[in-house]
Amino acid sequence: MSTKLYVGNLLYEVTDEDLKNQFMQAGNVVSATVIRFRDTGRSKGFGFVEMGSEDEAKKAIETMNGQDFKGRKMVVSEARPPRPREDRFRGGRRFNRRSQFNQDQNQSQEA
Repeated sequence: MSTKLYVGNLLYEVTDEDLKNQFMQAGNVVSATVIRFRDTGRSKGFGFVEMGSEDEAKKAIETMNGQDFKGRKMVVSEARPPRPREDRFRGGRRFNRRSQFNQDQNQSQEA
């Protein structure tokens, strides 16, 4: 089991420090991060907590999953490894229109 935990269903107002303080009840917290949108800085409503050991991570899941935190029931589970990112330029044009027009003209002249 990993020591990194996924924490979901968080209020948008929850900070990294709030999250760390909440999980300190279950043991040593190495890091606590609320995930935010890059452009606005607004919380996405979930985060990750890294515990000091696997035993502390198990204890955190058992004690914190479903527990009320600032009026919402947290979802706590073992974090999954991130998925590889795909090419972000799918569907975009990778040529300019004039060169495509010229290619079309050349093909029609050859036929």
